[in-house]
Amino acid sequence: MTSTPQVQTVRGPVAASDLGAVLMHEHVFVLSEELRQALPETWDEQEHISDAVTRLKALAATGVTTIVDPTVIGLGRDVARVALVNEQVDLNIVAATGLYTLADVPDFFRYHGPGTMLGGPERMTDLFVRELTTGIADTGIRAAFLKCAIEDQLTPGVERVMRAVAQAHLRTGAPITVHTSASARTGLVAQDVLRSEGVDLGAVVIGHSGDTADLDYLHQLIDNGSYVGMDRFGLDILLPGDQRVATVATLAHEGFAERMVLSHDASCHIDWFIDWFPPGVREQIAPNWHYAHLHDEVIPALRRAGVTEEQLTTMLVDNPRRYFSPANG
Repeated sequence: MTSTPQVQTVRGPVAASDLGAVLMHEHVFVLSEELRQALPETWDEQEHISDAVTRLKALAATGVTTIVDPTVIGLGRDVARVALVNEQVDLNIVAATGLYTLADVPDFFRYHGPGTMLGGPERMTDLFVRELTTGIADTGIRAAFLKCAIEDQLTPGVERVMRAVAQAHLRTGAPITVHTSASARTGLVAQDVLRSEGVDLGAVVIGHSGDTADLDYLHQLIDNGSYVGMDRFGLDILLPGDQRVATVATLAHEGFAERMVLSHDASCHIDWFIDWFPPGVREQIAPNWHYAHLHDEVIPALRRAGVTEEQLTTMLVDNPRRYFSPANG
């Protein structure tokens, strides 16, 4: 008898078949943690936990049962804080391991590892594997996927993280999500690096692919085997919402619903990314960038554009389940 694939979540393992409707790229908290500690007047812990609970309960009320949270080292990840939120919300939250940098690796890794002053094995890979197989720090919460990033260029630090993520994937089978720049077409660069390490690109989401209406670029990513993350609905400042909808609808009509996942890349902060931007900025420049936008506005628009219920289920339910199952293709 074949066992049912299990997905690690903040609350423990969940059968992949029970993930339900999934938003594949949402943050609970994103913080510059050292600055938060240096400016305690900017952060009320209980207020922010309570606000996150309220926002995630509202999200769960739309029918979403799982969010995939790619907050890793470099984005202020604190899974213990997320667990406090999750205790009060009936929602699966899937945590990530990996490292977010658009340039250099942290100094801790700068002097250790292949090609560095002190040499030795790649400690990033060992860390990522430990967080996937044992747990994150002393929380006992295991990550279920890997995250790395590239913006407009492949710096030595970005490439090193990407290769460490690839090696952790090969050792554990955990799938990968990559932050990319659609305008710079760096999803293709990420695919080249990951493929050179032996990664099956069917286990990879090329994040933020929805920031472009360039169908040629999106077709290349899909032809290479990856999922494309149409995951910034509401960030109209980067690409208007009607163009995002039209792009997803076009790809669905072409038969590519099985290669798309949907989300917002939003977060729970009262004032948005509270220590990245001043209060009120989100409301001014991205008023639609919140958890409810997909179900309130985007899905009805996709239906009007001819996307079928079956295709919506494929993107929200079937693809995430397949991504987190051993056979990711």
